[in-house]
Amino acid sequence: MLIYALAAAAAVGGLVVYYARPTPVEVTVTLVGRGPVQDTVANTRAGTIKACRRAGISPSLGGQIANLPVKVGDRVERGQVLMELWNEDRRAEVTLARREARAGEALARQACVVAEVAEREAQRLRELKKKRLTSDETADRADGEARAQAAACRAAEAKSEVSQARLDVVRALLAQTKLTAPFDGIVAEINGEVGEFVTPSPIGVPTPPAVDLVDITCLYVSAPIDEVDAPRIRVSMAAKISLDAFAGHVFAGRVRRVAPYVLDLEKQARTVDVEVEFADAGDSSNMLPGYSADIEVILAENQSALRVPTETILEGNKVLVVDSDQLLELRTIRTGLSNWQFSEVLEGLSEDELLVLSVDRDGVEAGAQVTVGASPGND
Repeated sequence: MLIYALAAAAAVGGLVVYYARPTPVEVTVTLVGRGPVQDTVANTRAGTIKACRRAGISPSLGGQIANLPVKVGDRVERGQVLMELWNEDRRAEVTLARREARAGEALARQACVVAEVAEREAQRLRELKKKRLTSDETADRADGEARAQAAACRAAEAKSEVSQARLDVVRALLAQTKLTAPFDGIVAEINGEVGEFVTPSPIGVPTPPAVDLVDITCLYVSAPIDEVDAPRIRVSMAAKISLDAFAGHVFAGRVRRVAPYVLDLEKQARTVDVEVEFADAGDSSNMLPGYSADIEVILAENQSALRVPTETILEGNKVLVVDSDQLLELRTIRTGLSNWQFSEVLEGLSEDELLVLSVDRDGVEAGAQVTVGASPGND
């Protein structure tokens, strides 16, 4: 009977121990593997897609809009008229100056023909003088007349040039009433309608441009980078571009400019503007200036690094490893290149070890018994 009692007590004790043991914690895990790791820096606030060439242009003088041959969204070519102010008075001045120039040219030709005749007459009398067939006085008078007519020819030609210069002046004044495209582009905005008056912007007082012209064949991203990260960025470094408007797509880029100054804006962190252009210009063919965009500048990379997801690394460069007994082991590692997605492991881990991804789950700590609730992987 004693033996049966002891056996029963042992069984009860075993059941108590069994049911009192800690319940294993279910965790999601990942495998330590190899793959590319990049050390990157990203913008602190959203960047903006900008056009390589964009001009807000206005007439150099005020006046009434007489003609608007383009509308918003039109593609225009360099030199094409975008806006024309009332200019009938200047057109009349051009017509007058053109006719004066033609009259001046005719008078110059007339004076020069007279000079040629006078020169031939003087030459004839010089020959007669040599043969003593005419007096010295007559020959000298003809020679003086020839020189006078030659001077009159030069004066008429100079006056004709003055008339031509005046024509150039009034043509330039007429051109001031026409707003033309400085480059091929798209009309993004027009401020004004036919019949309205436009005035040039006073010095130091910015006003909306009459026409906003954008060349969207060349686009780039301008984004602020924290002043701490900016010194490591160099022109021509590779970069990645992502846009909310093209979710899921990452575009290859290249740093084209790092601003040579720090922006010190009130109530904002100090930043440096970094410009990134698209490595393939065709990637930006469907984009518009003004889109928000983010950049990641690649400072260094290892294409075959031993890596782990950055989210698995705890404070102090520690990770939780699942051992062969399904227990969690807290291990310290040494890292190399790192970004928000992956970190390179230099020491402390081996390939194909299991790491805990769900580090914030209750009960996940060193020594805990676990069950694996997700397929391991490191993509």
